[in-house]
Amino acid sequence: MSETDCQMSVDAVSQEDSVYSRVTWRLLPILGICYVIGYIDRVNVSFAKLQMLQDLHFSEATYGFGAGIFFLGYVCFEVPSNLALSRVGARRWLARIAITWGLISASTMFIKTPTGFYIMRCLLGISEAGLFPGIILYLTYWYPSHRRGRIIALFMTAQPVAGLVGGPLSGWILRSLSGVGHLAGWQWLFLVEGLPAVVMGVVLFFWLDDRIRDAAWLNEHDKQLLERYIEAESKGKQQHGSIFALIRSGRVWLLGLITFSSVMGLYGISFWLPTIIQATGVEKPLDIGLLTMIPYATAIVAMVLTGRSSDLSGERRWHLALSTIAGGCGLIFSVIFAGNSVLAMVGLSVATAGIITSQPLFWNLPTAFLGGTAAAAAIAMINCMGNFAGFVSPYLLGWVRDLTRSNTVGLYVLAFSLFLGSALTLCVPASLVNASAHIKPKRSPALRS
Repeated sequence: MSETDCQMSVDAVSQEDSVYSRVTWRLLPILGICYVIGYIDRVNVSFAKLQMLQDLHFSEATYGFGAGIFFLGYVCFEVPSNLALSRVGARRWLARIAITWGLISASTMFIKTPTGFYIMRCLLGISEAGLFPGIILYLTYWYPSHRRGRIIALFMTAQPVAGLVGGPLSGWILRSLSGVGHLAGWQWLFLVEGLPAVVMGVVLFFWLDDRIRDAAWLNEHDKQLLERYIEAESKGKQQHGSIFALIRSGRVWLLGLITFSSVMGLYGISFWLPTIIQATGVEKPLDIGLLTMIPYATAIVAMVLTGRSSDLSGERRWHLALSTIAGGCGLIFSVIFAGNSVLAMVGLSVATAGIITSQPLFWNLPTAFLGGTAAAAAIAMINCMGNFAGFVSPYLLGWVRDLTRSNTVGLYVLAFSLFLGSALTLCVPASLVNASAHIKPKRSPALRS
């Protein structure tokens, strides 16, 4: 290759990186903020629990069932939601999701009975169904797989950021607003943290573009470059022809079992972390909220570094398997040293980092080889199986805690689930998910200029 050709190649790569940088700065901040708000509204019940159970005379099992029933509504409407998104467009559908979940989350402040609690949590799941798989699907419209690992990891830093922001915010609301306007602190928590989602829905409607071709902020040359990558990648994907073909697909079920195993750990941490920290001897809600920042801050660093390593190497399976193993080991460590707040926090930090890091790594697997019009349903179906663990995990921990007055047995079960997920990950053929990380289209002369 001549020096001129080398310079042209360097310039083309630089131009490509510049275009994708513009796309990332346009999409990731708004989608990330949306998911931060959604995740806070999903798990803020873990902080409301610190006051709500005593005020309303709920048992630990009642809380666990209410926390988990969110996912029954979520699972039932997830596939229809993603199919609706692919039909009406991400802009309208994601805006609808945000507005409805914000109104329902804020309305949870009015619950009085276990039945009311269950109904509001189920409705919240129904309203939010499709947010996460919809965004994952939306990102496949813009990024090829060799860039998607890092992008999904960046987007999913919203999970630990939600913990980083939501923990201290929730602790402050419980301490500072309790009794204001004759409302309990947990009631203010649902109101203050629910309404921003309504505002975000309006922002999404005016900010997002459904497809590359709709983006007025890109010129024609940039649109062609982006579309060329997406078209080149789609040729190498499995084109599932129908929903029934997906249901019969062993690989789809395997991926569903993998995410079920890791999500067991995710929502065990998400819904019970404040309670676990409280059990180490920390009592004040604000102190508990501040301490939850440590595991989530650790997770942010781990997510970005591991996602970058996976993209640069093109390796997917071992990055995911080792992350879930770390999560399980961290949970066991936190149990062994439950009487020591410092060592327990070390274990919880490792567990949270491993579990949360595994989430974006997992989504590199199905998006690497699933394509066609049924891709929306495939992503949602896999996420459905994972989110069913969102019901099982908190309810199981609540039931075991009522039975044993301890978190020990429940956390061991979650650790076992994570180890099982690691083993299942290695059953996915490496050639199926690793090779696609390196697929890049040949640049035409028109795209080099």
